[in-house]
Amino acid sequence: MALNTSVEAPVPVGEVSRLIGGWIDRLGAVWVEGQITQLSRRPGAGVVFLTLRDPSYDISIGVTCYRQVFDAVADVVGEGARVVVHAKPEWYAPRGQLSLRAAEIRPVGVGELLARLEALKKALAAEGLFAAERKRPLPFLPQLIGLVCGRASAAERDVLENARHRWPAVRFEVRNVPVQGVHAVPQVVQAVKELDALRDVDVIIVARGGGSVEDLLPFSDEQLVRAVAECRTPVVSAIGHEPDSPLLDFVADLRASTPTDAAKKVVPDVGEELDRVRMLRDRARRCLDGLVAREERGLAHALARPVMEDPHRMVDERADHVASLVDRSRRTLGHLLDRADSELTHTHARVVALSPAATLKRGYAVLQKGDGHVVRGSAEVEPGEALRARVAEGEFTVRVDG
Repeated sequence: MALNTSVEAPVPVGEVSRLIGGWIDRLGAVWVEGQITQLSRRPGAGVVFLTLRDPSYDISIGVTCYRQVFDAVADVVGEGARVVVHAKPEWYAPRGQLSLRAAEIRPVGVGELLARLEALKKALAAEGLFAAERKRPLPFLPQLIGLVCGRASAAERDVLENARHRWPAVRFEVRNVPVQGVHAVPQVVQAVKELDALRDVDVIIVARGGGSVEDLLPFSDEQLVRAVAECRTPVVSAIGHEPDSPLLDFVADLRASTPTDAAKKVVPDVGEELDRVRMLRDRARRCLDGLVAREERGLAHALARPVMEDPHRMVDERADHVASLVDRSRRTLGHLLDRADSELTHTHARVVALSPAATLKRGYAVLQKGDGHVVRGSAEVEPGEALRARVAEGEFTVRVDG
């Protein structure tokens, strides 16, 4: 319950510690899992002091137990071991310190660890963290490689030496971290995030030279798996443990069997690439030579044709034929024009002979009434009616008599 306090009425430290202890005493016993980081067994002492640490987070808590409780598991439990403790929270009021009083300690066996890892693997796979479509391809020639490994470890040496032997110009950004134990997970996660934040880093290698199942547990931690899944930079897992693959192998973009294998898969061999360049250059030269030779043969074949040897020959051969056709067309056109002229002359003569003007010239006249109608019969005129007579050389007026 909240306390009613103020500047004028503060609560003494002892009272606050007593109240906290009262609240904690009301808590029941709990089962707690963690990893033993410190173990104190003083000869003759009836109490054993432990420190339990969460492998995934930087959190620990002190544990005390009677000697007979620890002696039951002393042969299989030591520093670094994972245990499950049945304990009750206790508050030490004089120092304001929280601890756990253990009534039972059980070691976590390898079989149980593997079963938990399998359950975690299925859960993460169901989220799609291991999906093949999430895998990113590695760059062909990384300029800067991030390396997470143990300090002065064989894994670091194998990666650096093999990579620089294959491509001497390659550069590394190394992060030395614990690769086993209680501090491994947070420091490996921090190193991976730091390297992923560097834009010049093209690929990240997480390397370790193998070990027991317990030693490799940090590389199956859910926090590390999720951190690698969130990386924008391709990650290579090079744990070097063939029988049991840690979960890092499944979330990484590429799995290498050993640190040496990681160097070979990430960095191309300069000698092999030079051989490949020479081979491709020779192949290109052969293709180009073949193309030029084929075109030269085609050009020689085309030049060997008669029309190419004497281009004017075809024109000369056709010139006489064209001249003959021109003469023939001119003669034909002359004949047609002569025939048309003769026909036109005959037609003109017939038109002239049949025209009314020619009839008038022979002494005939055309009588027209006042309205212009031509008189064709005597019945069409009246006595005394004036008519107009048209002759070959003009016209005059006449009058009907009787």
